[in-house]
Amino acid sequence: MPNAQCPITKYLRRFNVSNYKLAPFLKIITIALIAGVSSVGISLLAGTTKLDRLLGIQKPKGESAKTSLGRAMSADTQSITPATDQMNEVPKTFQGTIVYQAKLKANEKVIALTFDDGPGPKNTAQVLEILKKNNIKATFFMVGEMVKYFPQIAKQVAADGHVIGNHTWHHWYFQMDGATAASEIDRTADIIYKTTGEKTTLFRPPGGFLNNGLAQYARNEKYAVMMWSEQSGDAERRSPQVPMLVKNVLKYAKSGAIVLLHDGGGNRSKSVKALPEMIAGLKAQGYRFVTIPQLLEMQAQEESAVTAVSPVITNHENPDH
Repeated sequence: MPNAQCPITKYLRRFNVSNYKLAPFLKIITIALIAGVSSVGISLLAGTTKLDRLLGIQKPKGESAKTSLGRAMSADTQSITPATDQMNEVPKTFQGTIVYQAKLKANEKVIALTFDDGPGPKNTAQVLEILKKNNIKATFFMVGEMVKYFPQIAKQVAADGHVIGNHTWHHWYFQMDGATAASEIDRTADIIYKTTGEKTTLFRPPGGFLNNGLAQYARNEKYAVMMWSEQSGDAERRSPQVPMLVKNVLKYAKSGAIVLLHDGGGNRSKSVKALPEMIAGLKAQGYRFVTIPQLLEMQAQEESAVTAVSPVITNHENPDH
């Protein structure tokens, strides 16, 4: 019984392609197929590595975790319907300025909790649950790339009534030219609006760096550049344990303070565990919780009231002046 011929060989012999011409041709096909398979494998591996690095967490273990992560990533390719259509605008006096805290009367015991580097698939959801149980509204400074990967979490933040701020697309620290700074901020503002419906005028520079081009662009675009007056220390390379995170917040609490916390950028399980204790401790000190726009609006109203009662004499009223 004659040997069965390769289908490709049969096809080529119909066009009088001889064996010595056929061998190099088959080698080319084989090499191309191997290269194609390798390229796909490398691409998949690179994509996973990039996301793992972005989240700052270990690769998910088990099929359920892989499925969940894949579903979250694929959500970005689906049509996005804004969860709300609200404008979280700060008073004009703060637009284009740098703010570390609100200047309020000492007896006006209000404080603003802020969360950076999210949204994340686990920690942000846990933070939202804690805030909901305590009837607290906070401000979330989101990384654009994280909104892209986890749009449903970003939508939930807005749906729960929290305020969203801009924290750049990549969370880069290095010196940037004008075009790069504009892209980092504008792309993030765009995806925040398309995903959540929130048009934000709040910007927080990654790492608090004010001289790498980002803050200057944000100020030119009339963002309020929001820093902070106290922090838990949860983003330090060797972050403190839960009791110290709580102590750091309670010890330095004051009227008009802006507290820096994190719901993304790594494993924030200690932050999540410390949050209920922080809230309970601040409530015990008599504090109530507001968002950044609410905090700045309070300062604007206090300043307006002071101006209204201050005696002002004009040249028209006192012509002998």
